[in-house]
Amino acid sequence: MQIREFLELVLLASIWGASFIFTRTATPEFGPISLITLRAGLASLILLPFVCNRAAIRQLAQHWRGILVVGLTNTAIPFCLFSYSLLHIGAGYASVMNATAPMFGALIGWLWLKQRLSGLAVLGLLIGFMGVSVLSTAQAAAFDTLSILPTLATLVATALYGYAGCFTKQYLSDVKPMALAAGSLFAATICLVPLNIWFMPDTLPSAKSWGDAIALGVLCTALAYLMYFRLIASVGPSNALTVAYLIPAFGIMWGIIWLNETFTPLMWLGVILVICGVLLVTGVVKSLADKRRLKSKPAH
Repeated sequence: MQIREFLELVLLASIWGASFIFTRTATPEFGPISLITLRAGLASLILLPFVCNRAAIRQLAQHWRGILVVGLTNTAIPFCLFSYSLLHIGAGYASVMNATAPMFGALIGWLWLKQRLSGLAVLGLLIGFMGVSVLSTAQAAAFDTLSILPTLATLVATALYGYAGCFTKQYLSDVKPMALAAGSLFAATICLVPLNIWFMPDTLPSAKSWGDAIALGVLCTALAYLMYFRLIASVGPSNALTVAYLIPAFGIMWGIIWLNETFTPLMWLGVILVICGVLLVTGVVKSLADKRRLKSKPAH
């Protein structure tokens, strides 16, 4: 990976980390459903022109049911759940909880797709969920509330991300990633629009909230997806996926800088446990160990 590509990776992580800030600040005036409808709608309008070719349209038409499922489980429902939870919990806390998605993906893959879990992956799941427990306890102590429903909302959301990943692997592996991203965002928008009849905000949101919502849809979703697929093309999927490990760092940093959020020592312990668990589950630790072992072998 070249320096320029590494900087793009860091920039992408900072943008995705900022999505928790924009969601936190815009949700009180828009409400979760209206905000996420706007986010998904803006992003799909920007991304759909990139897939206006015969091959992509054929794939979207052929797999519309599966794309609808992904739209619901990877965008509409989890985005709304995170938006709801951010009414009650910190942006940094939410960004760390979001990082547990690979753990749920591994667990669902084992239960549903019968994918093998290595000893390190099992250890990672135990450490990661221990981190979630520590972080949730610390969050409750810091805010003098149990925050049970918001925390459960984030866990259901990340479990849905894990399910969507497994569903995509099982049924939509032949669909181009950009077509799947644009199609699922559009499907999410179509599903959410009717709900806005009941959940429209009572008063017109302020200019600042509109700015946050537009930034969320254009910058943190549409542009971020374009950057992500560009990185996949230039450095490969495995290297591009490392962006997920940087997002919590930026989510915490932006929360501290912009929203004056605080993290107690116990919360930092939870963060470390979650990240260690994710690194073990996703095989990053094993991969690094294997590379080091190969380098240390004497040449014959």
